[in-house]
Amino acid sequence: MTDGQPLLRMTGIAKGFPGVQALRGVDFTVGRAEVHALLGENGAGKSTLLKILAGAQPPDAGTIAFDDAEVRLESPYQAQRLGIVTIYQEFNLIPTLSVAENVFVGRLPVRIGRVDWRELQRRTRALIEEVGLAVDPRRLVSDLSVAEQQMVEIARALSMAAKLVVMDEPTSALSDKEVHRLFAIVRGLKAKGISVVFVTHRLEEVMQICDRATVLRDGALAGAAPIAELDVERIIRLMVGREIDRLFAHREGSGAGPVALAVEGVSRARDARDPHAVMLHDISLEVRRGEILGLAGLVGAGRTELARAVFGADRMQRGRVLVDGQAVAIHSPIDAIRAGIGLVPEDRKLQALFLALAIRNNLSVTSMDRLVGALGLLRRRDEDALVESFRQKLGIRMASPDQAVGNLSGGNQQKVVLARWLALQPKVLIVDEPTRGIDVAAKAEVHALLYELAGTGIAILAISSELPEILTISDRIVTMREGRITGELSRAEASEERLMQLMALGRDRAA
Repeated sequence: MTDGQPLLRMTGIAKGFPGVQALRGVDFTVGRAEVHALLGENGAGKSTLLKILAGAQPPDAGTIAFDDAEVRLESPYQAQRLGIVTIYQEFNLIPTLSVAENVFVGRLPVRIGRVDWRELQRRTRALIEEVGLAVDPRRLVSDLSVAEQQMVEIARALSMAAKLVVMDEPTSALSDKEVHRLFAIVRGLKAKGISVVFVTHRLEEVMQICDRATVLRDGALAGAAPIAELDVERIIRLMVGREIDRLFAHREGSGAGPVALAVEGVSRARDARDPHAVMLHDISLEVRRGEILGLAGLVGAGRTELARAVFGADRMQRGRVLVDGQAVAIHSPIDAIRAGIGLVPEDRKLQALFLALAIRNNLSVTSMDRLVGALGLLRRRDEDALVESFRQKLGIRMASPDQAVGNLSGGNQQKVVLARWLALQPKVLIVDEPTRGIDVAAKAEVHALLYELAGTGIAILAISSELPEILTISDRIVTMREGRITGELSRAEASEERLMQLMALGRDRAA
């Protein structure tokens, strides 16, 4: 921490909800001009602490001092006026408004009773240039990439004269190049005397960009120290209370059986409604029963497009899909489900879950035909039994089945999505970024679950942007680049260097 009084001091913060104590007397201190990591498993209390800091929730106990004065943060507006600006993982931008209107939303410059558009664009242009965003301030936010939208959020923070910027999982949807650019901006904020709270599950990023780290576990403070005194292994021990080598392990032997899924010559043209989608060129691959096939590639390789085409969410122009050796006509996800194929999409909140509905509704939605009686009434007892069986089997941590799924941690939300498909007993399960946005311990639990599913004979196609994850869970690995298959390696043959050659250049130096 820098010398002198800290910028932020939260002392003895406690917060409880029905059935759960989210925070237990937590102390959290951020220095001036400091990049401070806030770490912990999903459910450790990070989100609750950040909501209290943002003025979105009041603490049950504890005090907050900011910029040398004790404060009561009773609303997000008050927090922003003090200089505390939070950039959430799900951006708070209005897609139908321009960049300029989003940067100054609620604070548009006025001249003679009218919005001064010229002044608005001048101020916005200066701010977005400061963060390295080269777009027209009049451009709609809906036309921007995820990385560009993040820059708009940072520009808005600067427009509010922020003293403390909270970044919640800022790199979860960024490419390596965009991450480097974000890090340069964070360093620039620090150079201007602005502090940053950096929340991430990517611990290697913590070592690169942060000055200090605070770790929460089970709603309590597990430790706080300068980054110079920490390494990844010690951070993991603080987060989960276990050694890293006890969390992650390869599966011993796949015992793969006959081919369960065969994709032959799948091609897909670019959709005019989605100009950013990747074309697919004559894709062929096989996944065997009891096998985990990893699908690796850089952003824009076409992995998600392939998964969506196989599942019937997107139309393929050519090619066919075979399940257990039989060609199946897949024109929609219903066709894929009937053929025994399930898909866990990359964005569980937007594409998989009904966040405001109960866990029971989310888990049983695909099994209604088995749970509804002759008169069309839901057999609640059967639904309760289904939910309870998967709660035990997958270790889903919940207060009750009637709890809103949106209130679960990321890891438990992912387990609910997996349970939904397992209830249908699929032959093939496609998992796209299965551990995105979940903590180290929950990631290890999901890996163990995938091993267990493969052990029952399910064929698993696993897509991941994290090479260590692909190398850990896969029996074989197929690589893609620009909509084409570029190689295939066994686990024994694979390394990060060889995979990167195939992903980035389409060739393997060792070949």
